[in-house]
Amino acid sequence: MQETLRCPWCGNDPLYVRYHDEEWGNPVHDDQKHFECLTLESAQAGLSWITILRKRENYRSAYANFEVNEVARFTEADIERLMADSGIVRNRRKIEASINNAKQFIKLQEEFGSFDSYIWSFVDHKPIINSWERLDEVPATTELSERLSKDLKRRGFKFLGPTTVYAHLQATGLVNDHLVSCTFR
Repeated sequence: MQETLRCPWCGNDPLYVRYHDEEWGNPVHDDQKHFECLTLESAQAGLSWITILRKRENYRSAYANFEVNEVARFTEADIERLMADSGIVRNRRKIEASINNAKQFIKLQEEFGSFDSYIWSFVDHKPIINSWERLDEVPATTELSERLSKDLKRRGFKFLGPTTVYAHLQATGLVNDHLVSCTFR
């Protein structure tokens, strides 16, 4: 029986291991999942990803299961509700950005038919498969994440810098950065 090898960043935390094994790097083509990931990744800025994973179910509840049209209609009262919710990251700028981003996300859906069509066009609709051997080879940003981040900012998105965007590309399988030794590659 072959030993299961994983990318070392997920450690031994069962939640992190499950995320690595079942989600990270798998191509996503569902707009709701894209919106969830973008929202969570922008909330993660300055924090560890495991912190956000541990809060993900709370986010789903607080953010109407990431129904983008509902989030786009959030009001000042919703912002106050979210600021009082200890189950999420209570950063007003990040919360306001998530509502703004929902509105921009809908505009992209209208322009491109789906957010998925928009984002996958940046990789010619096929994943980029990298062949990293060591964790220290994996970049935090790339020319692609810089270009995509710049385009999103031009379109009014907030809290989606090149590092956050690269995390989204990795998480949603537009870029496969599993190490070559990883069984889940």
